[in-house]
Amino acid sequence: MAPSSSSFLPSNLLVLLGLSLAGVILMTRRLRRRVPKEDLGAFVQRLQILPPPPPPPPKAPHPLTGLTFAVADIFDIEGYVTGFGNPDWARTHEFATRTSPIILTLVDGGASCVGKTVIDELAYGISGENKHYDTPENPSSPERVPGGCSSGSAVAVASGLVDFSLGVDAVGGVRIPGGYCGILAFRPSYGVISNMGVIPVSPSLDTVGLFSKDPNVLHRVAHILLQLPYGGLHQPRSMIIADDCFELLKIPASRVTQVLVKSVEKQFGRRLLKHLNLGDYLSSRIDSLKHLQNGKKNDESTSTLLSLANAMRSLYNHEFRNSHDEWISSTKPVLDPFISAQINRSSDNTLALDCCHSARDKTRLALYSLLKDDGILVIPTVLGLPPKLNAKEISSEKYLSYTFCLSSVASMAGCCQVTIPIGIHEKTPVSLSFIARHGADSLLLDTVKSMYSILQEQANIASKSSFSKSSISKEESAEIAKEKGNAAYKDKQWQKAINLYTDAIQLNEKSATYHSNRAAAYLELGSYLQAEADCTAAINLDKKISSMLWSWNQQTKQQQMLSIG
Repeated sequence: MAPSSSSFLPSNLLVLLGLSLAGVILMTRRLRRRVPKEDLGAFVQRLQILPPPPPPPPKAPHPLTGLTFAVADIFDIEGYVTGFGNPDWARTHEFATRTSPIILTLVDGGASCVGKTVIDELAYGISGENKHYDTPENPSSPERVPGGCSSGSAVAVASGLVDFSLGVDAVGGVRIPGGYCGILAFRPSYGVISNMGVIPVSPSLDTVGLFSKDPNVLHRVAHILLQLPYGGLHQPRSMIIADDCFELLKIPASRVTQVLVKSVEKQFGRRLLKHLNLGDYLSSRIDSLKHLQNGKKNDESTSTLLSLANAMRSLYNHEFRNSHDEWISSTKPVLDPFISAQINRSSDNTLALDCCHSARDKTRLALYSLLKDDGILVIPTVLGLPPKLNAKEISSEKYLSYTFCLSSVASMAGCCQVTIPIGIHEKTPVSLSFIARHGADSLLLDTVKSMYSILQEQANIASKSSFSKSSISKEESAEIAKEKGNAAYKDKQWQKAINLYTDAIQLNEKSATYHSNRAAAYLELGSYLQAEADCTAAINLDKKISSMLWSWNQQTKQQQMLSIG
């Protein structure tokens, strides 16, 4: 038998040929994966709902004339099946006989609806990965998830396919993809927009949400949806930074907070800035959360924010099952294993559900008391960079719990919230969120509109600098410590306030305010010698307040003598 031609090739050449062939196969697979999807996979179905003709001049055109929008495949449109992110749902449901009123409102306002977009399966996930319809491609970070549940709506806006889009947000379904895709995302106050013609997910948490890249478009569309009157822009009187929420970030917190602080200082002045430990604040006002900790103490997993997140998830899961268990049991749909596991979490007992309802009601009261009519709470939108596609991280319990810590604040309080992009970190979008009390949507939208450009300006400056914790000046760090001390003092945590004022003094010992504030805290504890020393230091540092502090100092000495006597 004649030898094959390959037997004459040197062994090292065979190895090279094998490696080359493997490289070609690998490259082919990579190229196949990178083939761009049509419309980035954002749409389930293209369609057209056109607005009425604009009125003839000299009448003003419709307020949304010329704008296009898409809706998540959870909104009813007459003549189309609402798919709910699952082919078995689409197969077992009839064509919608009516179009959701919210869509008709936008069309009547002059906008054109151009299609339905992909959502997470049964609107239940937060990643945007749908095994049935594929995952819409995040235009800002193609190798990372777009976020869910309203993934397609976010991608359609981020890629410029439409001017704005609608999604649904119960536990972050609009806010999270807004953060991951680097666009504006608005969750209105609970109940201010009708959910008619929208498949329910969790009725006590569901809200219709809105995406846009342009703050002016967001402002115009939101005013139509909320039926708000146009007028002068409302301005906040306080911007409260939730320091403990920013400590959850997986990217340098200063990368976000510095942009915010500089923007607020330039727009409104430093006096508006306040600092708060949100978990401590809520813990003192929501006793029902303690019943959800299963008797565990001194465990990070039982912190207030995690308990609030767990309460939200329990409500969400319970209400979803109430709405859709019958269909799931009778149809036995093919579900993604992760989604199925989440839906089939052990049911909650009556006591736990009662506690969850109580926690929701008390959270709304707590946020109302904190923010009043003109306050804005600032938190991160998400933990950091979007997880990579198919990463195990996004299905881990730790990732879900900490992500829900952030989204549970507005969801449980029924507050309005806007996700705001503030530049790029490691080639990936970064965002923060503004929250206003329930019903203060106009204040929130006006604040975003007035601050958006300056936030982008400061984000650009930050991107050209190397921000880290060490880049914050001692003076700025001292002010942060002082504000935290003020919050502790207000909550009558005297020793904690003293410790924080001490930190501020160590960072900037030339501030009379820090010494006088610490003196006040010392007085509350009856530490008269320390209070006298701080009064004296403050007088020496600032002669303008010397008369007031001199009088205070004399009172301190009298109290000291009385205590000795």
